[in-house]
Amino acid sequence: MRNYIRLILDIKVNKNFKAVGHVAWNLLLIATGSVLGAGAVNSILLPMEFFGAGFTGIALLVHYIIPWAPVSIIFFILNIPVYILGYMFVSRRFFLYSIPGMIFFTVALVYVKFQVPLNDKILAAILGGIIMGAGTGITLRSQGSGGGLDILSVMFLRLFSIRLGTTILLFNVALLSAAAVLFPIERALYTLIFIFISSNITNIVVTGLSQRKTVLIISSRWEEISKVIMAQIQRGVTILSGRGAYTRKEENVLYTIISFNELPPLKKIVRDIDPDAILVVNDTLEVMGYRIGNQPHW
Repeated sequence: MRNYIRLILDIKVNKNFKAVGHVAWNLLLIATGSVLGAGAVNSILLPMEFFGAGFTGIALLVHYIIPWAPVSIIFFILNIPVYILGYMFVSRRFFLYSIPGMIFFTVALVYVKFQVPLNDKILAAILGGIIMGAGTGITLRSQGSGGGLDILSVMFLRLFSIRLGTTILLFNVALLSAAAVLFPIERALYTLIFIFISSNITNIVVTGLSQRKTVLIISSRWEEISKVIMAQIQRGVTILSGRGAYTRKEENVLYTIISFNELPPLKKIVRDIDPDAILVVNDTLEVMGYRIGNQPHW
């Protein structure tokens, strides 16, 4: 009985330790992303008078119109209604993790600033896009967000399967169209470069190497290939029935879903077993399912 109680206590301690570690890891991701994003704003966007992206872009736009209004305060106020939407349409966990995200980013906007020795506006837009995109992507790798457009992006991903970077890009094109009316168009065009780079870096960080591939394999040695795939790569294989339109010959077609880094070994398996096999590889937008799914757990 004593050993049983000790075992139960050990299990509870391990679970609590894992839970604390999980929360700490998510907060670390959010804090890191917030520092990078705020650094891009204070060190590149403001000195170069770019407009920025998302709600940060709106905050900068208001700041340029009303110079005495701090970017951090404007950003905080804009986030209040968006957080309500995040609670309603995403999840309570996402909402709770996003609160420290907004706080971290707001505080970082006040304190984080570093020198970037760049005078060329195009190079500044590229570098700013890389830093901001990396920061946004790192934040979204957690179970929360930095607030603002991040919340809307996750909401549209869940409701309409629109990729994160796509939502960011479209929103900001509309933002820049308005900014170009109020300010010189050159500033809007430089910012467009920044936004394009940022949205693509965000997609790479969030889904880059975790992007799944669907593979179709047509081979007379399909049975041997499927066994090796399941044994070595440890991925499931579905056998589809097919028939050649010209030969009218019945063929079995293998269908499997793999990760990006599993593609080279799979090609080698197919090539070694049947050099004449037909192999078709397709990109996926997102995959839901046990073990093979690549959706962030928001």
